[in-house]
Amino acid sequence: MMEIFFETKDVFQLKDLEKIAPKEKGITSMSVKEILQSLVDDGMVDTDRIGTSNYFWAFPSKALHARKRKLEELESQFAESSQKKEALQKSIEKSKIGREDTAERAALLKELAALRQKKEQLKTEIDKYRECDPDVVEEMRQTNQVAKEAANRWTDNIFSIKSWAKRKFGFEESRIDKGFGIPEDLDYID
Repeated sequence: MMEIFFETKDVFQLKDLEKIAPKEKGITSMSVKEILQSLVDDGMVDTDRIGTSNYFWAFPSKALHARKRKLEELESQFAESSQKKEALQKSIEKSKIGREDTAERAALLKELAALRQKKEQLKTEIDKYRECDPDVVEEMRQTNQVAKEAANRWTDNIFSIKSWAKRKFGFEESRIDKGFGIPEDLDYID
């Protein structure tokens, strides 16, 4: 399809392409519209609506310029990546200074590993006694207080609804308790 545009260097309508493509390039006329739309979507063919007609064109110079732009873009990306790589290599070399394998460094690394292991052991020891921590105990007390207030609030709501139902419908309290599954010993939490 692109060869048709490049060889003729002309502007076409869809109906013209549907006639030319099968004869010259062996493209079925049924698929010309789909192929053309695909090329337009990819930016390889330009299109414009003039009046009631759509015109399509693609010139070799546009493709050449697009390739040149892409090549320049890729070359600049390559140059940036090369500079980054060099900077990282220099950084690696800098960081290696003072890290040469010596007996003293090996001893320090061994000591560091031992201290890290000791730290982990102490953390697990602290976690064992976490429930005895005064901060945790205080947090549990506050949580319990909030839960107690919420339970009393709901108990108050249940008593209010039972009272309303007794007044509105004249039900007995035991009948309301039985109907809604409310325990007989329901009371506020002290």
